[in-house]
Amino acid sequence: MTRTLIRGGHLLTLDASLGDLAGGDLLIEDGLIKEVGANLDAPDAPDAEIIDASEAIVLPGLVNAHQHTWQTGIRGVAGDWSLGDYMRHMHANLATRFTPEDLYLANLLGALNQINCGATSLFDWCHNNPTPAHSDRAVDGLEESGVRALFAHGTPKPDVEADGVPHSQRPHPREEIERLRKGRLSDDGARVTLGMAIRGPDISAYETAVHDIRLAREFDLIASAHMGGRFTGMTENPIARLAADGLLDPAYNIVHGCQLTDGAFRLIADHGATVSSCPEVEMQMGHGHPVAGRLLALGAAPALGVDIESNISGDMFTVMRMALQRQRAADNQLVLETRESPAKVSISARQALEWATVEGARAMGMADRIGTLTPGKAADLILIRTSDLNLWPVNDPLETVVFQAGFANVDTVMIAGEIVKKNGKPVYPKLQEKKEQLAESGRRILHDAGIGKA
Repeated sequence: MTRTLIRGGHLLTLDASLGDLAGGDLLIEDGLIKEVGANLDAPDAPDAEIIDASEAIVLPGLVNAHQHTWQTGIRGVAGDWSLGDYMRHMHANLATRFTPEDLYLANLLGALNQINCGATSLFDWCHNNPTPAHSDRAVDGLEESGVRALFAHGTPKPDVEADGVPHSQRPHPREEIERLRKGRLSDDGARVTLGMAIRGPDISAYETAVHDIRLAREFDLIASAHMGGRFTGMTENPIARLAADGLLDPAYNIVHGCQLTDGAFRLIADHGATVSSCPEVEMQMGHGHPVAGRLLALGAAPALGVDIESNISGDMFTVMRMALQRQRAADNQLVLETRESPAKVSISARQALEWATVEGARAMGMADRIGTLTPGKAADLILIRTSDLNLWPVNDPLETVVFQAGFANVDTVMIAGEIVKKNGKPVYPKLQEKKEQLAESGRRILHDAGIGKA
């Protein structure tokens, strides 16, 4: 039995029944949170490792609810791309140059970066795996990093399939889902588990989308699809059709959704489906306005994701602030148009932090395991140094996390009770060696694709 006692920190539990605790303690046993409180005595745990958190804010690890981690090695190429540019350059060109080893390196370093940035959980939307070897090496990278991940098995999207069949008419490969689900990703209690990254009814025939969702249900998996990122999809009223066919439920995750109708959002909220918003990429690439406000108006809320590090930073603190302040600005504008001045802000900092934790856990189908500092849940948490110059003095710990903190302030990261970042540095012994390999991988891919970046 392994035990750790985190003592004297300011705890942001995000559990409504526990609230925030100044000078709070947290006891971890065998990877799970056993007890949360003030001045905990642990006479039954004299062998516990003690972590002094008196100069730290302790909170659940952030949850990155959508990222194509396979693009880690080609950071900095998509900053001036539209969505059309992205589809041409990434899927039809760059993606086709990846070997299984490229996916391994990208997923390993991308996941380590998430840990470094304070995200303990990652919804890895892997849609560049043309062979089983690509999938296996992608999973290898996640497992080696120590991150908690939902490996969402996807499918490549080249302009033309080798056999001439459009990818919009190609069902998700059952044999691969069955192989992974009955093999290395069969344990739902493992740190890396399986999901499905399907094309969905926006970019596949409706019958194909239905096949894929039912396949996910058969194997008890989350099905996630990009939706509403274009003016028109392949299916008219796709959300209404999914709801009518009994296929819209909490195990269905929608990414972006920016151009879905109000009626579609009502159905999403009523059926408990989840939405992962990636505001920075959505605003750049012309998806439409991020959807936080539309969900909030219906009593729901978004999860948040980075999306692509080929375009933006992998820092979830930035994503959280971007989502919050963009929606506040939109809400303020509605008031200004009435020739009044906004009397208050429309969304609280606490809500935004919940988007980056609690709602992300829901989107990953893991709300019973992660997202809050609740006894019985996994000890996935982070400690933020309060003594850092950019945070000091800390007058309101929650607002400090949401508005001032960044990945450089994350001192300690724990996943399932294991320390994976300590004293501000990831606990990974071969980091420099793997960084050099990732750089060489990215250079080769860009060179072969004819994309000239320095």
